[in-house]
This record gives sequence, C-alpha cells and structure tokens, in this order.
Amino acid sequence: MTSPSQPPVAAERPLRLNLAVWTGVVAVVTLALSPIGGQIARAAASARLHAPDLALIGRQSPAVQIHLLAALAAVALGWLLIAGRKGRTFHRIAGWTWVLLALAVAISSLFITGLGHGRWSWLHLLTAWTLLVLPLGVRAIRRRDVAAHRRWMRGLFLGGFAINILVAFIPGRLLWAVAFG
Repeated sequence: MTSPSQPPVAAERPLRLNLAVWTGVVAVVTLALSPIGGQIARAAASARLHAPDLALIGRQSPAVQIHLLAALAAVALGWLLIAGRKGRTFHRIAGWTWVLLALAVAISSLFITGLGHGRWSWLHLLTAWTLLVLPLGVRAIRRRDVAAHRRWMRGLFLGGFAINILVAFIPGRLLWAVAFG
C-alpha cells in the first residue's frame, strides 16, 4: 500500500487508464447506437469550430453563468488534483477549493430548470449524487482514510464532472453553441 505522499505503484496506472479508455469506448458506442446518436453525428459533422461566442454565456441567467464557470474551473482543477502529488500543501488548498467549486456547481444547478420543459431533468440526479458524495469524501480524509477519500473524490470527479462536461457539449446545448454554433 502506498502512503498519500508516495506515487501509486506503476502496475496500478495501466489498469486505471484501461478502465477509463474502455469506459469512453463503451459510452461512444452506446451513444452511436442510440436513436439520438445519428442526430448528434449529423450535427457534429456540420460543426465548425470558431472563437467562443461568449455573448451567448452573457445572455444566460446568473445561475447558468455561475454553474458554467464553477464547473469549468472544477474540471480544470480536478485534473490537476488527480495528476499531481497528494498530501502536499497545494493538494490540500486546491482540494478545499475544488470542494467549494463542486458545491457551487451543485447548488447553482438547483436553480437551472427548463431544458425545454420547465422542470428538473435527469441531470439533476448528479446534483443529488454530488451533495451526497462530497461530504463523504471530505469526512474520509478528515478521518485519515486516504483510500476511501480517493475512491469518493475520483468517482465524483470522473463520474460527475468529466462525463457531464461531455454531455454539455452535445449539439443543441449551450457549450456546443458557444464553441461550434
């Protein structure tokens, strides 16, 4: 077993990478075979990358703006936390910052309804998951249970944030319009 300040054993890394790669492959194949997969593929084929249209973000409600900025910051900081050394001052300060960003994302999402139907969507299940898992991850590290902390936080980051950022770029959504619309 490794301590929080030691890097993981080399044999652990390929397994994690393979799991992430296979998860991505399964997600792409599932989406491609779904009824909306063809619509998304046609929209993606006609997409043209351009400078971000930040005016679209400026026209959104404050809840959407806070949600978007906090989510993007949480994804960037999350990758740094996962890739960096653990147990150091940077990790602790950045970790608490990430927790606050995750809370901002979750709480702001409660004020985002609509998506064409004026009520919460299935994506709000991730809000509930975040509000449940985040305290568990914090409690685990405060109890010095590094393994549980790692599982809770990586699971929340990869399962909640990384996948959700991909969902945010589906054609017809705001980030799609900002980057490709």
